[in-house]
Amino acid sequence: MVYENVERIRKSKGVTKTHMAKKLGMTLQGYRHITSGSTRLDVERLKVIADILNVEVGIFFDNKLTESVINKSA
Repeated sequence: MVYENVERIRKSKGVTKTHMAKKLGMTLQGYRHITSGSTRLDVERLKVIADILNVEVGIFFDNKLTESVINKSA
């Protein structure tokens, strides 16, 4: 799922949830709702997340590409 890929990439890059929430202009609790899948990600927010993580948006939709990004970061 997209939100799981966001979290995997975030962790692989060493970015905190607090940093993500701040950059997205939301509370930590709000960001946690996104990462748990209880809040849907719209395209615009997903683009911002990609920018924060310095990746292309499409990476969140492709598990093979996601694994590649994580392996490069490790």
